[in-house]
Amino acid sequence: MSRPVVRPYLLTKGEDGLYRVTVRTTRFNSQGYPLVKSEQLTEDFPTAARARSYLRAEFRAEAIDIASK
Repeated sequence: MSRPVVRPYLLTKGEDGLYRVTVRTTRFNSQGYPLVKSEQLTEDFPTAARARSYLRAEFRAEAIDIASK
């Protein structure tokens, strides 16, 4: 059975209208089960485009690596 791939970067819009970035790292245990660790960055962004450009510059993320919620 295949499992969906977890994208390493997640953009979420907060109640205050600012965008936040969560960096997720995935590793697999001995049975092949994915273990995902999430860490939210402290910096907030006014627009999603600015958050995406930050991810591209700092983490060398590509468009396929970024998920939005």
